[in-house]
Amino acid sequence: MTDSTQVHPQALVECETIGQGTRIWAFAHVMKGATLGADCNVGDHAFLETGSRVGNNVTIKNHVCIWEGIIIEDEVFLGPHVVFTNDKYPRSPRMNRIANRYQQKETWLESTVVKQGSSIGANSTIMPGITLGAYCMIAAGSIVTRNVEPHALVAGSPARRVGTVCFCGLKMSPQAGPACPNCDATIADFMPLN
Repeated sequence: MTDSTQVHPQALVECETIGQGTRIWAFAHVMKGATLGADCNVGDHAFLETGSRVGNNVTIKNHVCIWEGIIIEDEVFLGPHVVFTNDKYPRSPRMNRIANRYQQKETWLESTVVKQGSSIGANSTIMPGITLGAYCMIAAGSIVTRNVEPHALVAGSPARRVGTVCFCGLKMSPQAGPACPNCDATIADFMPLN
């Protein structure tokens, strides 16, 4: 940690790899072995498990849990109560019949990657082993069960593509013209990301 890192006195921070300018608020818990980049904001009651990786300029709102195997790239927004999972067939590792499966991480741990600039709306659930493409947007309350393309807007349960979003987050519409009314980007500017 650096002098520019701010940790609330009621947060529990056990890791040593936190970037400059990151703020961690009350009752958040960052376990030893988690990685948290620079200029992030970690809200109340958030949890970062050992083995989770968070890039730079990430916003983690209240009550978000980031488990081992979850990789959050730079400039991602995670809304309140976003749920990640890392096991497709979860059972208690303390159950005798299943204990052997949990001896090796390769037999159960599924990695999820949230690419740069993505936004995940409040109360969304992200199933394990998928990739959310760069600058995609997940609508609040969605359940994401498969990979999401870059710049895609998805919504629902299960989440389905309902549009395309710009770098700035606005929905692109053919009726609005070829350029984003907010930042002047065009669909041609980001389609090569696919």
